[in-house]
Amino acid sequence: MRTEKEMFDLIIGIAEQDERIRAAYMNGSRTNPNAPKDIFQDYDIVYVVTETASFIADEGWIGVFGDLIILQEPDKMDLLAGKKTDFDQSYGYLMLFTDGNRIDLHIETQEAMMENGYISEKLTVPLLDKDGILRELPEPSDADYHIKKPSEPLFLNACNEFWWCLQSVVKGIWRDELPYAKQFFEAPVRTVLNEMVSWWIGTKHGFEVSSGKMGKYFKKYLPESHWNLYKETYSDGYPENMWQSVFAACELFRTLAKDVAGNFSFTYNMDEDTNMTNYLKWVKDMPGAGMVE
Repeated sequence: MRTEKEMFDLIIGIAEQDERIRAAYMNGSRTNPNAPKDIFQDYDIVYVVTETASFIADEGWIGVFGDLIILQEPDKMDLLAGKKTDFDQSYGYLMLFTDGNRIDLHIETQEAMMENGYISEKLTVPLLDKDGILRELPEPSDADYHIKKPSEPLFLNACNEFWWCLQSVVKGIWRDELPYAKQFFEAPVRTVLNEMVSWWIGTKHGFEVSSGKMGKYFKKYLPESHWNLYKETYSDGYPENMWQSVFAACELFRTLAKDVAGNFSFTYNMDEDTNMTNYLKWVKDMPGAGMVE
């Protein structure tokens, strides 16, 4: 696997040698002083170019970065899906190489760079500037990604969404409709559960930390008891195990939500919790699972 130094030498060297590339900068986890460092971190690179057309026309130009396992071109996919695109301003390449390195490369014109907010992204590090077009930036900070404090209406809406959507989950379990039950649990229910986990973490750390994309840092910030309960919210496709994950989610959500409410002097709707918990138990104990059309 090419080392970090080898990768940066390559990325910057290509930019230096190509007259079409006038500047280069990096954002993403490699610029974040608080992000764990490992070999799977992407190189999130932006080349500021004079024009994009010649790059796009030469489909093989990215071969200079190495041998590919797989390539994804999000802008091309958006075009095929009928979404609005402007290849004249920017274009992206997501590249995974045979040595395990990954580069997410974005080419953009100077105009696009300014419109996309180069100076507003706090996790940005300039790598090369041939024409003095990259403004000086403060030290990288992940402050924009810190957990945000909830308002009371936002908190109450999250609680209501959690308990409301569980009725669809358990209906799906009782009917033996696995995709339906799983989708409801892993989409709306998981979303608000993760939101509550993040808020709870925020209250313990002064809302000065990030819980990471998709909650990837939950294990880091949750005490072992809470983390073990969170793990129990994931199940396989067997109904009994799915029921266990539902009640684990309820226990965890209740515990965290009451703590969050106490921290902000919010009101936790215990009637909603009690009524829905009783309903979930009633459905679980009903006979005839899989018999309803």
